[in-house]
Amino acid sequence: MQLCKGNVGHPRTRKHALIQEYELFKMQKGENIYDVGKRFSHIVNHLMSLGKTFDKEELNIKILKCLDRSWLPKVTSISESKDLTSMTVAALFGKLREHELEINRLVVQESENKHNKVITLKACNHKQQQKSSGSDQDTMSLLLRKFSKFLKKRQALKRYGSKKPSEFNTNKYICYGCGE
Repeated sequence: MQLCKGNVGHPRTRKHALIQEYELFKMQKGENIYDVGKRFSHIVNHLMSLGKTFDKEELNIKILKCLDRSWLPKVTSISESKDLTSMTVAALFGKLREHELEINRLVVQESENKHNKVITLKACNHKQQQKSSGSDQDTMSLLLRKFSKFLKKRQALKRYGSKKPSEFNTNKYICYGCGE
């Protein structure tokens, strides 16, 4: 429906458009509570400036009904435990924001725990340990042999490296390969 230019600024037309926006108001996918509250307050404030009146309970019920399915447990608990006639919209959004922050904290904690569990499971997998025990022993013996060779080379370097260049005479030594 297109409005003619002369009626765009008319208060009644603006009021009807805002009422329709209020009635169709829903939480958008991926939207957080802060943004929902900001959009909702914007619509309600404009309607109030045009003369529309709301009571607290009506606004609170509208807010709780506009939330997506993931909020159902919190909506139920607020509806059953709180007096929606006396609670302000700001207080309601405050409670919803607290809940959102707590859920986000738990999600972060669970993802950290999940990451740590994966590492632990990889380190403690009993079946893999049984299958690879023979290869682990082979790897360990290879490591020990290489380490022993390293130590022998290191001791040889210390022995010959401690002499001064003038004391080190290559004529005293015989090559094992060629005999020279």
